[in-house]
Amino acid sequence: MKWPLIPLALILAGCDPTPPPQPQTERQPNPAFETQIKAMEKARAVEGLVTEATEAQRKQMDESEQQ
Repeated sequence: MKWPLIPLALILAGCDPTPPPQPQTERQPNPAFETQIKAMEKARAVEGLVTEATEAQRKQMDESEQQ
């Protein structure tokens, strides 16, 4: 029963536990998600415009209340 365990132990001892380093590459977005990514970018741009408009309106209301 010991004979099959000895070669198995030797094989496992010879294995390197760390995988080889992966080359650094740029991640390309998945084509299936490109439309969603573009929609999110547009939504962020619109959100910025809405925030600016809200701040301008709030500033205008504060100025009219002070008069």
